[in-house]
Amino acid sequence: MLEKKIKILFRHRSMEMGGVEKVLLGLLNNLDPDKFEMTVCLTLNQGKLRDELPKHIRKIYLTDGKEDFSHNSLLQKLQLVKRRLKLRKLKNSPAIADRLINDTFDIEIGMDYRDYDAILNSTNKNSKKIGWFHSEINVPKFQPLVPNILKSFPQFDHMVYCSHKIKDMMHQHYPNLNYPAESVIINPIPIEEIKRKAEEKLDNFPEGPVFASIGRLHSRKGYHKLIDAHKKLIDEGFHHSIIVIGDGDEMNNLKAQAAKNNVEKTFILAGNQMNPYPYIKKADYFILPSESEAWPLVIAEALILQKPIIATEVGDVGLMIKDRETGYLINYEVDEMYSAMKTFLTDPNLVLHIRENLKTIESQFDNKKIFDSVENIIETLHKK
Repeated sequence: MLEKKIKILFRHRSMEMGGVEKVLLGLLNNLDPDKFEMTVCLTLNQGKLRDELPKHIRKIYLTDGKEDFSHNSLLQKLQLVKRRLKLRKLKNSPAIADRLINDTFDIEIGMDYRDYDAILNSTNKNSKKIGWFHSEINVPKFQPLVPNILKSFPQFDHMVYCSHKIKDMMHQHYPNLNYPAESVIINPIPIEEIKRKAEEKLDNFPEGPVFASIGRLHSRKGYHKLIDAHKKLIDEGFHHSIIVIGDGDEMNNLKAQAAKNNVEKTFILAGNQMNPYPYIKKADYFILPSESEAWPLVIAEALILQKPIIATEVGDVGLMIKDRETGYLINYEVDEMYSAMKTFLTDPNLVLHIRENLKTIESQFDNKKIFDSVENIIETLHKK
């Protein structure tokens, strides 16, 4: 007789292009469909990755995404107001969402802290609850959210951290919190898919040395500092371009800053791209100037594509990159970004040394081990 499948519900806000969304897609594509019956519930049916969910996954959503709104700006505003009211109603009455989902589950998983309330307030009291945590708890802008996160943690049956640094930091800042069972599971890397997608042709790529970067445009990603470092190099006659793939709240500020510094032609804000890998492949170098990160998927992607990387030593970046061996680690300072880029532009021997070391880098990523660990957590919880 066939064993009954374990029913899993993944809750997530939306499918914007980002690390958490890629982790979710990795799980959905790789957890054993013979063991697990999986459903994804999106709060907003929104984001570039919303149609990327595998066919065997049941997908439901609670509200429409902006992509489905009217092109008429007045109607769009009305739709936004209506959606906001619906979201408030859903937050206050979890039973409404549960009626829309119309199923019960053995395991419910919140993919990041924004999904915790939805999971913990679910009317399905018999399911086991798993939280995923990707954030550095001490980041200043994160502080208003911390009390709610601390309240949520003890209510989970299991908490998964995407990096050792994130877990250690949590325990260091809140040693007396009543933690649930915990695991560190680093983000899976779809190696073959990255290589395949990187072969896609690109038009209008800048000439001469190019640094690529990928990230949401938030102030903690450090792009405002990178513009200052870039301007300094340009003024000293070091010709190069920086192309940034990503979108976010800081887009207009960064555009204004680049224009003010007369570098808008060499500091290129390319917005979101469905396939960012050809940009990494075609660039000479990769740079990550973040103030904080966990286990940044984009570093792994750049390593797979064998790009010499400059990155701030935050989160688990120091575990992913060996300084001056497989990349170049810096602090979150304009002068260090400037100095590291200048080194890459003027020291071909160091760049060659790094490129040689990257030829065997793939062996450090073991996806099977990652998915086996997740399956093990789910099966163990289900048996309890």
